[in-house]
Amino acid sequence: MAEKFRLPERYGAGEKSVWVEYIQLAAEYKPAVNLGQGFPDYHAPKHVTEALSQIATSENPLLHQYTRGFGLPRLVENLSKVYSPLIGRQIDAFNEILVTSGAYEALYSTILGHVDTGDEVIIIEPYFDCYDFMVKCAGGVPRFIALKPKPQGDDISSADWVLDEAELASLFNNRTKMIIVNTPHNPLGKVFTQRELELIADLCKKHNVLCLSDEVYEWMVYEPKQHIRIASFPGMWERTITVGSAGKTFSVTGWKIGWAYGPADLMRNLQVVHQNCVYTCCTPVEEAVARSFEYELARRDSPDCYFYSLARELRPKRDYLMKILKENGFKPTLPEAGYFVVADWTDLEKKIDLSSELDKYKDYKFTKKFAKEAGVLAIPPSAFYSEAHKHLGETFARFCFIKKDENLELTENLLKEWNSKKK
Repeated sequence: MAEKFRLPERYGAGEKSVWVEYIQLAAEYKPAVNLGQGFPDYHAPKHVTEALSQIATSENPLLHQYTRGFGLPRLVENLSKVYSPLIGRQIDAFNEILVTSGAYEALYSTILGHVDTGDEVIIIEPYFDCYDFMVKCAGGVPRFIALKPKPQGDDISSADWVLDEAELASLFNNRTKMIIVNTPHNPLGKVFTQRELELIADLCKKHNVLCLSDEVYEWMVYEPKQHIRIASFPGMWERTITVGSAGKTFSVTGWKIGWAYGPADLMRNLQVVHQNCVYTCCTPVEEAVARSFEYELARRDSPDCYFYSLARELRPKRDYLMKILKENGFKPTLPEAGYFVVADWTDLEKKIDLSSELDKYKDYKFTKKFAKEAGVLAIPPSAFYSEAHKHLGETFARFCFIKKDENLELTENLLKEWNSKKK
């Protein structure tokens, strides 16, 4: 029985993801502050939550029934209005956009819809941990390349984490089907530059490779940096699928609505996976996202538009967490975007005894022991690296700062208290 019903090989050994493990850790040890998972602990914009509330009691019964499988018409039409001017072409709402069960499913449908057995997929490390798993599920072969920090002084920015251009070029060959580009980047907060994206675009065109552009943090870019969409480059629309997220756009991660957009011939593959897996997403939530976009589109030229105000809201939180970490022995990387800080903890190694933690990798040991001793939970970045490169993430921890100010203040107090006990 056990042998016959073992987990299929394409799912590996069935290891727990870092999220499953650390949610369980938080439930067990109840750290005072959870800066692990990336979600806000305060309310989304009022008009967003009110939209869903109004839909729940609407006189229209169809708002609680199945909708169009590839996306509620009102939503895909609004997505076209958002992205068409940003890409520089009119996006066909009904053939070039797919609404998905979160950006997670958009990634899944893209990878499962385009990667075949033996196809190679280039993944830039550190990476969102599902990329590798999904590629393997599709029968593909992941090929990894790591962003590495250039030697700097005490102050380092996510811009200082770069790819080796020759190494990147060497990964492209006639077996390469796809490259996954995450900009703005999780967990580093790197915003890929025009030159960096042009290099990737040129290699994609030279080798006839599909670009999967994961842009869920697109609205959280800190001035003077600007998010650049690779699909807008000459010759790239026809070979790029771009992924976005309502959870990240409107600070409602639990709504689990995402989307992908790209040329109709490429989107067809995603539609086939989607219709035989999810089929359709949650109608009332799609309707609420559609109305939220309409609200923001009406004030798109105003600084109050949430597309712009979100980054202004997050910047002081970012700067405060950077200050806290620096003053308490960490060496953090300043993110240009997103809501995470990756911080080197090696200067604290002499202050914390990791011998009681049985994990294989030091960042797992550190984050678990630190949560127990200091009461602050962070995520181990080695989870975002391939087995061969996990050592590159072992000296870091990832902290999330889209949190209430009082919880960031509590973090400061807890870290000061922990450090004072270690002198």
